[in-house]
Amino acid sequence: MAHKPANAIAGEVIEALSLGELCRSCGVRAEWVVELVEEGIIDPEGRAPAAWRFSTVSITRVRTAWRLQHDLGINKAGIAVVLNLMDEREELRQRVRRLVHATSRRESDG
Repeated sequence: MAHKPANAIAGEVIEALSLGELCRSCGVRAEWVVELVEEGIIDPEGRAPAAWRFSTVSITRVRTAWRLQHDLGINKAGIAVVLNLMDEREELRQRVRRLVHATSRRESDG
């Protein structure tokens, strides 16, 4: 089993990845990615593993999932919870930024 994620090439634009491309990019085995899909941690387009297409967001999620499991010993169900909480935190940060921006614009207009 590969353990180190491969580094992305700077400036490379990736629209969708196959299962093999995702595995190579993240340095993980296909079986492990299939388990992440089964757990709902990543959600590819397509019905069967051979036809799956992953978004670039999946690269980040797979790499983060790998670190959570191997560095912290979190199981896949726990990884799903952690990643969902991280997503919610990011959404809340964006909302706060928008509110701060809107508030500062109103104060400067007033």
